[in-house]
Amino acid sequence: MTNQEISSAVQRLYDTYPFPPEPLLDNPPPGYNWRWNWLAAYNFCTGSKPAKQNIRILDAGCGTGVGTEYLVHLNPEAEVTAIDLSPGALAVAKERCQRSGANRVEFHHLSLYDAEQLSGEFDLINCVGVLHHLPDPKRGIQSLAAKLAPGGLFHIFVYGELGRWEIQLMQKAIALLQGNKIGDYRDGVQVGRQIFNSLPTDNRLVQREKERWSMENQQDECFADMYVHPQEIDYNVETLFDLIDASGLEFVGFSNPKTWELERLLGKSPELMARAETLNDRQRYRLAELLDPQSFTHYEFFLARPPLTKFDWSSDANLLAAIPERNPCMDGWPSKCLFNYDYQIVNLTESEFQFLQACDNNTEKQQTLSEILTGIDLSLEQVRSLLKQQLIILTPNEKASTNF
Repeated sequence: MTNQEISSAVQRLYDTYPFPPEPLLDNPPPGYNWRWNWLAAYNFCTGSKPAKQNIRILDAGCGTGVGTEYLVHLNPEAEVTAIDLSPGALAVAKERCQRSGANRVEFHHLSLYDAEQLSGEFDLINCVGVLHHLPDPKRGIQSLAAKLAPGGLFHIFVYGELGRWEIQLMQKAIALLQGNKIGDYRDGVQVGRQIFNSLPTDNRLVQREKERWSMENQQDECFADMYVHPQEIDYNVETLFDLIDASGLEFVGFSNPKTWELERLLGKSPELMARAETLNDRQRYRLAELLDPQSFTHYEFFLARPPLTKFDWSSDANLLAAIPERNPCMDGWPSKCLFNYDYQIVNLTESEFQFLQACDNNTEKQQTLSEILTGIDLSLEQVRSLLKQQLIILTPNEKASTNF
């Protein structure tokens, strides 16, 4: 198929099965995704609070608006623009945002390739689950990169080939059995479900589906998106960085760094860890996915357009002069037992809890860390631990700080 034919086929899929299929709500969506919260995402990427919150956000390939809705509600001062190729999905996105009160969003029926038609630049671009469905992902990422403002962040999610091996096999099996009905997405869903129902229970494809995907794939929209999509390019670390390099932007990092730590895979062997230390970053990433392929079903990461200042809080003077705030992505607060930005359980000591309470009320007071620690028995190393866990966000004190 030509690029235009592929784009038309993708549009037909999402007009048939608008995706994601999350229900429409009359209230703001529950919880959060920290990657869509400008304060939390910027802090993750730089180690500090952003200088402004009245930013411009682009949701590139918004689908039915699930991410768009979060972007509006999680960033109350932002101006949000959303684009998508499917009129059917856009109609759902507009209704979703209207019903939940996400009224600071402007929708456009537009391909990613045509992002230059949008006015101005964006401080945050969100592109989740889209680039791998383009016939020319490099052209797509370059089109969006051109709209990223200096110092801006680009959040991307694409598929990984190693963790989706069984999905690829099922996609090909469905296509073979569909024959000349390829492109009839309802028929593809029917054929796929019949295959799963017919295979032995100990079949590898069946087992992987049950352990990883079956809950979401109860909905035909999810099943169709996974198994009968007309266009999909899956990546490995090497081809992923080819795509990243084509953008002309700076790679900031993966948003799930613990998954990439080789210690969890090779930590029992100091000799192997020492050998791994001689590898460059990309080689270490490649080694991680080769050793644990099923953990890498996708890649989620941030790019940036320089200049993006990153902060190192190893200096006690800079740390004490900084202005701390509680990370807004925290569930269960105020409590000593809560979920952090990544929905991992955190148990706070009494001193840590008192400290976070003081940080929680510090947006207006603007007290320095040194001032807050007066009367709280908490060491700087404990503060750095809270910072590493993304529980606090620091604003540098420009008058007191040295060069970071």
